[in-house]
Amino acid sequence: MPYRIFTDSCSDLPVEYIREHDLTVLPLTYSIDGKEYRDDGWTSMPVEEFYGRVRRGSMPTTSLINVQSFLDAFTPCLEKGEDILYIAFSTALSGTCQNGMIAAGDLREQFPERRITVIDSLCASMGLGMLVMLAQQRKEEGMGYDELVAWVDNEKLHAVHWFTVDNLHHLRRGGRLSTTSAFLGTILSIKPVLHVSDEGKLIPVEKVKGRRHALRSLVDRIAQTIVGPEKQTLYIIHGDALEDARMVAQMVRERINIRDITISPIGPVIGSHAGPGTIAVFFMGTGRSI
Repeated sequence: MPYRIFTDSCSDLPVEYIREHDLTVLPLTYSIDGKEYRDDGWTSMPVEEFYGRVRRGSMPTTSLINVQSFLDAFTPCLEKGEDILYIAFSTALSGTCQNGMIAAGDLREQFPERRITVIDSLCASMGLGMLVMLAQQRKEEGMGYDELVAWVDNEKLHAVHWFTVDNLHHLRRGGRLSTTSAFLGTILSIKPVLHVSDEGKLIPVEKVKGRRHALRSLVDRIAQTIVGPEKQTLYIIHGDALEDARMVAQMVRERINIRDITISPIGPVIGSHAGPGTIAVFFMGTGRSI
């Protein structure tokens, strides 16, 4: 039976990849300076403009995908006889996945002969994107629906996320740090190193002094848990901080026999919460436990 993989824009997948592989990516939305935009791979607003506005003091807000949008996206596929696998942004960070589940439940009643699976990836940003790309690769190699569903569910906790932010106030706005911690951290040039846990939550793990030490800590974390780096692509994404992303890539190449590294900007929804200067790395590893 034919089937289609869906995901959402919190996967931060490059537009070129989405087009080349005919993926369906449902967009979240963000509002900045009183106007709403779609998270559509920087089509609505260039990356430099978005992060420039945030640096000048604009405070973007984000909105999840509603149930009707899922119904509108899923229904044509089901009508064509396609089954659906939706790999979703972590439920610990957004209600988007739950809305997808609600829509799937409604559609199962209308299309009882079709299979609709919604998987909470417990991933964010290119952690989700990486998982989706690996799933799409297996689909294109001929893996069947049930086998792929099992593969995604088994492998999602091996999608490892590590990142650091440049400005602690964006994490404060999202409730990840207290106002006092953010203020003192900024004054003392403290940079947190964070990861996404097995529960799909954003967890501060380490505090280091200075940007370079934070970037080096990311490389240390990669070296500790990456599996088969000579066969892997490492994903580095950044909040309009390309030179720092390139620095991390160089550090990795000096220490690890990595097959490939790709660098791309963080999308506006994730970037609204992480802020300019964020650097994140994603790879398949032994697990997320620390």
